Order: sequence, then structure tokens, then C-alpha cells
Amino acid sequence: MKYSGKARKAAFKIILLSLVAGFVIWALIAFGALLTTIVSAVAVPMLMILWILFSLFTLYFFRDPDPDVPMGANLVVAPGHGKVDVIDTTTEPVLLGGECQRISIFLSVFDVHVQNAPVSGKIALLKYTMGQFLNALKTESATCNENVLLGFECTEPPGQKVAVRLIAGVIARRIVPFVQQGEEVKRGERISLIQFGSRADLYLPMKAKIRVKLGDHVTGGETILAVFE
Repeated sequence: MKYSGKARKAAFKIILLSLVAGFVIWALIAFGALLTTIVSAVAVPMLMILWILFSLFTLYFFRDPDPDVPMGANLVVAPGHGKVDVIDTTTEPVLLGGECQRISIFLSVFDVHVQNAPVSGKIALLKYTMGQFLNALKTESATCNENVLLGFECTEPPGQKVAVRLIAGVIARRIVPFVQQGEEVKRGERISLIQFGSRADLYLPMKAKIRVKLGDHVTGGETILAVFE
């Protein structure tokens, strides 16, 4: 599947940087004081243990399973893995041009952080907005935090538009889109990565029929969130 392996590459990059940082710390300790030998004997093993634990968690965090994309016409699947904690009516003036439905998904540090295309179609919009880094548990983070807005022109039904807002959290300060504006994508394909704790908002036209409820835990690229009837 397209963009498979990008999350794992990001994990290895972070692990490598942490290893370099560990060696720098060790070097500072080794040349820092008269008790270098004693301190190093304790510090080096501890640093290695902490680095191994960090590396294992990073590999777990950046896991990237292939979604079991549902078959059928006019389906809208979850753009991310996490808990549905907001279903409401709002406005999205950039792509949908006004009132729309919103389904907000909170991604904890234990959820997969690769995002998936909710529909098949063309990336009609990719807009980055600078902002704050509020805790992603707070719903106001959707409007205040750094975010990337992805707009989709649906293949089915033709003419419909949906949007996904990728929102950085207090820890996640790196949104990595895999796609570019104008690119064609298929439902369930990988579209982006948010590093460490975040939120993904899905914006739907008012005519879309929502198929999830508050509190549901959804799987990116698999769980059906809505249907165009």
C-alpha cells in the first residue's frame, strides 16, 4: 500500500537521534569531574537501559498496520485511530463553505498515529496553520493548535467534499503529510503522520448520515463513520 513504511522510518530516525544524544551525555559525564569512573559505571548502564526502553516504545508508537478497508459505495471511514469525543455541527468555510457536521477523534499516545484517507478522491486542499500546542484532550485545541487541513473531492458520490483537520497536541509538534495537493488517493490509504498525542477532525456535509456515537473507539481506514445516502 502507498506510503507504507514511512512511520517506521520516522521511528528509526528518532531512535538514532536519541542514541547520539545519549553518547553526548555520556561524554559530558566522562570528562566532567574527578568521580568520572564511579559516575560512568552507574550512569552508562542506566542510560543504555533508558534508551532501550525509549526505543521499544518509539517502535510501538510508530507501528503502522495495514487497514482492512471496507468495501461498498459512498462510505466515509475514520481518518485516524482513537476515541470519538465530539459529534456536533460547526462551520468549515475553506472547503465546505459553511455549516457542516464534525466528528472529532482523540488519539492517545497508545493509539496508532498514521492517518488514512476517509474517502477516495482528489486532495483538493492542503493548508498548514501555525498555532498553539494545547493538550489535545481539550476540544478547543481544534481551533487554537497548529494544524493541517486536508480537503477531499470525493470520487463517490461525485461532487461531494469532506475535510480532515490534523491537530498537534501538547507533545505532538510535528505533523507530517504524506500526500500533496492534487494527488489522487483511495479510501483507507495512508495520508499523514502526527508524532505523539493528537486529534483528527472529520468535516462532513449535512446530508451525510453519521454511523458512530460518542465514546466509540474507531480504527483508521476501517471503521465506517458516515454514509452518503
